[in-house]
Amino acid sequence: MFSVCYNLNFIDIKMSDSLQPLWKPGKALIEQSNLKKYMDWLFVKKGLHFKDYEGVWEWSVTDLEDFWASLWEYFNIKAHDMYFDVISRPREGMMGTEWFTRSRISYAEHVFRNKNQENPAIIFQSEREGLTEISWAALESRVAAVAAWLRKSGIRPGDRVAAVVPNCPEAIVAFLATNAVGGIWSSCSPDFGHVGIVDRFRQIEPVVLIGVDGYTYNGKPFSKMEELSNLVSSLPSVQRVVLIPYLDPDAEMEGTVSWKDILVSNTAPLEFLPVSFSHPIWILYSSGTTGKPKAITHSVGGCLLEHLKALVFHQNVKQGDRFFWYSTTGWMMWNYAVSSLLTGATLVIYDGSPAYPDKQSLWNLAEKARITHFGGGAAYFSSCMKEGVKIPGDRLRHLQTIGSTGSPLAAQVYEWIYQQVRRDVWLISLSGGTDICSAFVSGSPLLPVYAGEIQCRMLGCKMEAYNENGVPVINEVGEMIIAEPMPSMPLYFWGDPENRRYRSSYFEMYPDVWRHGDWIKITSRGSVIIYGRSDTTRHRAGVRIGTAEIYSVIDQFSEVRDSLVVYPEDGNGEGKMSLFVVMNTGETLTDALKKKICAELRAQYTPRHIPDEIIEAPDIPYTISGKKMEAPVKKILQGEPVDKVVGKDTLRNPGSLPFFVEWAKNAVV
Repeated sequence: MFSVCYNLNFIDIKMSDSLQPLWKPGKALIEQSNLKKYMDWLFVKKGLHFKDYEGVWEWSVTDLEDFWASLWEYFNIKAHDMYFDVISRPREGMMGTEWFTRSRISYAEHVFRNKNQENPAIIFQSEREGLTEISWAALESRVAAVAAWLRKSGIRPGDRVAAVVPNCPEAIVAFLATNAVGGIWSSCSPDFGHVGIVDRFRQIEPVVLIGVDGYTYNGKPFSKMEELSNLVSSLPSVQRVVLIPYLDPDAEMEGTVSWKDILVSNTAPLEFLPVSFSHPIWILYSSGTTGKPKAITHSVGGCLLEHLKALVFHQNVKQGDRFFWYSTTGWMMWNYAVSSLLTGATLVIYDGSPAYPDKQSLWNLAEKARITHFGGGAAYFSSCMKEGVKIPGDRLRHLQTIGSTGSPLAAQVYEWIYQQVRRDVWLISLSGGTDICSAFVSGSPLLPVYAGEIQCRMLGCKMEAYNENGVPVINEVGEMIIAEPMPSMPLYFWGDPENRRYRSSYFEMYPDVWRHGDWIKITSRGSVIIYGRSDTTRHRAGVRIGTAEIYSVIDQFSEVRDSLVVYPEDGNGEGKMSLFVVMNTGETLTDALKKKICAELRAQYTPRHIPDEIIEAPDIPYTISGKKMEAPVKKILQGEPVDKVVGKDTLRNPGSLPFFVEWAKNAVV
């Protein structure tokens, strides 16, 4: 429950109407933006006039049917059967909401409908390969070949095609081919452990498995041949196995079909099988840190409309632009980035470590590939700042936007980006997740950028901050909820026929609205601040503390490379807040540094933000998708067995856990 003390502290300390923006859109950007053109279209075609973003957002969340129908018309969605109802709601709540009923469409068809032959479809670079361009004609030819092979192999609409592949052109080809024949795509990055992959794919019973012989990371090759063979043995549903010779061009495996043979032996025009709007497009997975990963199933139509809206209006992606987001095939941002092809943009992809051979590598790629939209995880930008990376801002003349997601982007990182790149670059922080394969909050070309704040709630997303009484509040921290359905919300969790896991994940606290599990503040100017997960946030003497607040302060210390804050409690709800820090090379955690950290936490927030102890740790555990593992570490410190708390195959760095297990043995909660 919130207290008056907590609310006043937050409003006084974190909110100031005198705060100056870091960036404002120029008149030319506003007038030429996709969002402004859409608003002009609404006026001409629908007689709707909105003077600002707040006005069009308010309409989009109160008149859902007209808003989503307008997107269908504006983006000229090609339907093989036209829709009957825009929205068909259940009697209660959101679960079971149906969209654009009876319509039949194809996602892949929309990708190739907007192809721009004057520009490449894909630009690819890896640690082993230099910049390579793939034309739209070449992409279409490869997708057609793989789709023809899938049809010959008996793949029917609804069959699952699972892939263990890096972020490479073959992954995009395989996905588009799967979609073209009505199949359902699901992928894992090859750096996932065997158990983690089996826990995901066994749930969905794939018919086809696509894998690589190996991959390279940080300059080191990793063979996957033995693991691929073991994976086939662990998935009895698999009927056909495709081997992509990614590490070794001559790689072969008995019982597999060669990717090269598929491309050479199957020549046919590219055909698209239309499916219903609610037909599954792909299955994504939760992190699996507290049990079996949830197999989150999304719809073809929902992701098509949602990604067009998000990329075109909120990131201003246009035909001929070059869109890049550093990701792996195991993170939903890969799916999101692929959708930039829907806009006629060129998709730029990279396979490898973002720090190989050094932290300049992705920024050098941005220069060479003439990237216009550059995205990555907040942790990446924070690490660049801490390590003093010098971004060649004067050579990034093509760069229009920088996007960040994965965790809250600290205010000082906002400021660092504007100091390092250009003052006229548009910084877009967005937040959403695997749950909707998109964002709830993002950017707007009509609004300014303030340090530490996300510009706006996205169109069609009725996000609110609920106080302890379930009442929406402004300028106060509250529980993040979504009050109206969105087309890209999950259809269901695969293997959850009664929707028990689905309901418990989002609808237990408030049965009729979606509770996302974050603490947020919606400011009076419409921007949004995210403070961290509500399940890892605790009261301390009347003050509720978000972990993002702690990290924003620690990130200011150049001596500290990374940090993790947890608040383990005993059976009486009592406990102490522990801050674990990883020091940069050559730095040590001295008493003087501890005092400086505590003083800064007190100065920027409250005395209650000061941890009870600051401990040096060798590493901080992360999920493969780059999330700090706050809740699992908390449970370990509360004495729960590590194998009950987290599967090591869900970690990017499983070697980080033993330290916390050992620490827990001596910790007094």
